Amino acid sequence: MARILVVEDDADIAMLLADDLSLEGHTVQVISDGEAAGASGRTKDWDLIVLDVMLPKKDGFDVCRELRKAGVRTPIILLTAKSHEAEKIMGLDLGSDDYVTKPFNPRELRARIRALLRRVEGAAGACLRFGEVEIDPARIEVRVSGRIVEMTPIEFKLLLAFAKNRGHVLSRDRLIDLAWGRDAYITDRAVDAHIVNLRRKIEPDAGEPRHIVSVRGMGYRFDE
Repeated sequence: MARILVVEDDADIAMLLADDLSLEGHTVQVISDGEAAGASGRTKDWDLIVLDVMLPKKDGFDVCRELRKAGVRTPIILLTAKSHEAEKIMGLDLGSDDYVTKPFNPRELRARIRALLRRVEGAAGACLRFGEVEIDPARIEVRVSGRIVEMTPIEFKLLLAFAKNRGHVLSRDRLIDLAWGRDAYITDRAVDAHIVNLRRKIEPDAGEPRHIVSVRGMGYRFDE
């Protein structure tokens, strides 16, 4: 069972979420504004944060951005307006792990929380190594020649996906599923831009990549 922070300023929705998740066996705390959410997210050990976008004092995007910038890797599910597709894309780019649109089905939210908690638990484990690169899923850290290299959440997810699929060609659509989420609207060009940045951080020579290799017309293959 998880410790979940719910950030929602609508009292009815907040109560519904708290009651529903408590019945699932989770420990739940509700916060109603963005500033308090940012402070709690940085100072307390949460297993997951459910974060509304429209909040008083500071919106959910700013809270998510600041938490990730502070190095907080707690999984975040954003609650977004159904009609605002751009909000979903922005939230994923800022480092959220998933999103649920309002109005939402409580059963769907519970299912997404269970899936995300399983995914995080499965990601935590032994370090993955190749060349001079070491990936620590439990600490969400990447080291190159023993030195920690700063990664955005998307870069880390991409690198982990490559490392777990060594020798296999991953299409851009598959990489989007693994790093951004199946329903995310991300262009091929955006994927390529993230790959370029990732190569700069882990390749001995980004201009002649040894690990993340382009496969013309197909996608990318990860070689050791």
